Amino acid sequence: MRHGTYSIVARDAVSGELGVAVQSHWFSVGSIVSWARSGVGAVATQSVAEPAYGPDALDRMAAGDAAPEALQQLLEHDDNARVRQVACVDAAGRVGVHTGPDCIGFASHVSGHGYSCQANMMAADTVPTAMAAAFEAGEGDLAERLVAALEAAEAEGGDVRGRQSAALLVVPAQGEGWRTRVDLRVEDHADPVPELRRLLVLQRAYDLAGEADELMGSGDLTAAGELYRRAAALAPGSDELLFWAGLARAHGGDLDGGVDAVRRAASVNPDWLVLLDRLSEEFAPAGAAVRAALAAG
Repeated sequence: MRHGTYSIVARDAVSGELGVAVQSHWFSVGSIVSWARSGVGAVATQSVAEPAYGPDALDRMAAGDAAPEALQQLLEHDDNARVRQVACVDAAGRVGVHTGPDCIGFASHVSGHGYSCQANMMAADTVPTAMAAAFEAGEGDLAERLVAALEAAEAEGGDVRGRQSAALLVVPAQGEGWRTRVDLRVEDHADPVPELRRLLVLQRAYDLAGEADELMGSGDLTAAGELYRRAAALAPGSDELLFWAGLARAHGGDLDGGVDAVRRAASVNPDWLVLLDRLSEEFAPAGAAVRAALAAG
């Protein structure tokens, strides 16, 4: 199966995070192309894609091979290396990349310190260069810069066939191999890169809400309330985040504002009021006050 695809693998020099981002006119590209393992590396395998390059390269890097050595070993045992396009980066920022001579044009790669951008079957041969420039100039964390590289590829023309799916995978600098920081996929969409961007913003909102849950559990209700409010501001279309932010506002002393937020969440989904009735004081210290205010009109 020939996959016209552009991707980027990278290590963040500050955080040590590792990641890969990809877009293609192919269904569920993330399940084929993107691989990463905490504290080990990241891999993109595309063109006539052989998914085994992902786990096999990661295993070699985990065993001590540098990314270029790991990739070279795999290529030497691949009879179809001429049609493969593979890139990997290890936890030290070393990069290995291969674009087979028989990949469908435009096909090329551009690599720099700690990253590689690669593309095949592109509308323009400048796609990898545009991706690299956007990544190097990008601000924010690794996930933000990886998505910026995809956006630059689209602006340069992207896949000659169009667009269909995209994925973003970022893992921490250390920890168990299963841990991820970001793991998002757009399997089938008319405009997958903007959709991936939307999902990344939504994840950031829910990450804040998750931190707020932990703070609630430890009894730091004031700090939790601030995080809930920030989460709701990031994702104003989420009635769930609006509901919890409302309870947090009420607990923080703004009962009217909290009640208004809960009421607006319930206007989207009335079952939030059902849940409100079930919440204990431990989960919603201001729940009784909000229920009373709602009942009073």
